[in-house]
Amino acid sequence: MKRIIYPAAVALMLGATACNDFLDNPRPQGVLDQEQVLDGENVDNLVISAYAVWISAEDINSSFSMWNFDVRSDDAYKGGNGTEDGDVFHALEIEQGVMSTNWNISDMWQRLYNGISRANAALAVLYEMDSKAYPERDSRIAEMRFLRGHGHFLLKRLYKNIPFATDHTLTPSQYNELENTAYTNDEGWQLIADDFKYAFDTLPEIQSEVGRPTRAAAAAYLAKTYLYKAFHQDDPESHRVTSVNNADLEEVLRYTEPAIYSAAGFGLDGDFHNNFRPEPEFENGPESIWAMQYSFNDGTTHGNCNWSYGLIVPNIPGVTDGGCDFYKPSQNIVNAFRTDADGLPYLDTFNDKDYDMASDYADPRLFLTVGMPGTPYMFNSNYIMDRTAVWSRSNGLYGYYVSLKHNVDPDGSYLVKGSWWDSPMNRIVLRYADVMLTRAEALAQLGRDGAIAIVNELRNRARQSTAAISGYEQLYGVRLRVLPYTGSYTPEEALKIVKHERRIELAMESERFFDLVRRGEAESTLNRYFADEADNCAIYSSAHFTADKNEYLPIPFAQISASNGHYKQNIGF
Repeated sequence: MKRIIYPAAVALMLGATACNDFLDNPRPQGVLDQEQVLDGENVDNLVISAYAVWISAEDINSSFSMWNFDVRSDDAYKGGNGTEDGDVFHALEIEQGVMSTNWNISDMWQRLYNGISRANAALAVLYEMDSKAYPERDSRIAEMRFLRGHGHFLLKRLYKNIPFATDHTLTPSQYNELENTAYTNDEGWQLIADDFKYAFDTLPEIQSEVGRPTRAAAAAYLAKTYLYKAFHQDDPESHRVTSVNNADLEEVLRYTEPAIYSAAGFGLDGDFHNNFRPEPEFENGPESIWAMQYSFNDGTTHGNCNWSYGLIVPNIPGVTDGGCDFYKPSQNIVNAFRTDADGLPYLDTFNDKDYDMASDYADPRLFLTVGMPGTPYMFNSNYIMDRTAVWSRSNGLYGYYVSLKHNVDPDGSYLVKGSWWDSPMNRIVLRYADVMLTRAEALAQLGRDGAIAIVNELRNRARQSTAAISGYEQLYGVRLRVLPYTGSYTPEEALKIVKHERRIELAMESERFFDLVRRGEAESTLNRYFADEADNCAIYSSAHFTADKNEYLPIPFAQISASNGHYKQNIGF
């Protein structure tokens, strides 16, 4: 009788106790009899486990949305009760005191490799299956490789130099021999692209169950991966962008072809706000290419809710008592939504003038992204936001703005109280607007036409996205104006326009910091931001971004220590 030995859940990354993490009822050494494993129901359970980990393994401090780490960007303040409330994230926010021993840096590493290990556990069995006995074999292999690529993508954006667990046949001892610098930066991105390419070539256009990735989801992730790969950072002694590779940008264009997405019914939703609503009729809409599926009223105590946003809820007395008020929009991102009389943005957000709701024009997306004092919280006029401690647990240290994309109406039926406040609202991982902006950036980088037309599609959509804020001009005195670009622009100007549009369209969706690092713009942008924001947020008086260090997190000390010399620490730490 043949035995199947599972690939030990990447023991070097998780510690010996995690070796059988993926098994519901593990036998010693993870050994199961072949006929028991190669059963369709058991294989399905392994596949389901690989999906479930992306909800069960995250928490409020290690959200796979990466909001906890986007506090390094110019989009958001950490928030909370003060600098000691989540002090390790305060260190990230000001780029001081970031150490390889900080618990959050090790915690995220472990959780993400848990996800990869589950995918590999399923793959180890799927590759042994007979497609005649298990017709879903090839599609499930593609799904697991997609999930594995997803995990490696998130890890690489955070840590850069990571070990790649792309061989599902490795034994535990072989996993312990993996190195985190075995591949160049460019080669690492290609390994991730390879998993998504397999998924693209194999997955169907439409899945019968929401949550399973489709061919379009694989294309979107391929395009995103190649956009990161295009900005070469292969000098081992530097994180600087040394060149931009046109061949990679051509791959971005290949996998952002609109026909790939329209064939499966994906496209822009008619209203920007619909992407951030919890009602079933809006979830998994046309713009949601791949999303984490959350639920409640499903027979469990609190359902499979999205507790990863549990720290973001504001603390409204008698309503959301216990809300922690983290991840607060910055003044700089608010300023980015300001528009002129022609309905166009000020592309330089450091223009010595903060947005004034009473006198300035603004893109409607501002009021669908940021809760502004003087307007209703979550579009509910029972809760008018103001500049009091109700809307800032830090009494103004982090300002009085509130995130709207992560929260739900407290008077509706979608706010759930458990260990933390949260909701069953899906989290979109791959949004069609992101695909459009990825294509626009590649076009602009290549000096080709088409980028401004894509930007204008988004701006025209923004102009009609006013259903939730239809009375704001009359009731609250706001001035809404957003119009498309009509001029002729050089490639350099077009690129600047695309970058700004990407920022405001995806604001508070945890893309901004990674975009700055990808393009090699983090040092210049963030140090200017720190200096400018010191007047709005006093914590930035000691902030400083150090190039060739702060672009990436350090490799966790615990992982370095357990690697037997196979891991090398990132530069600067």
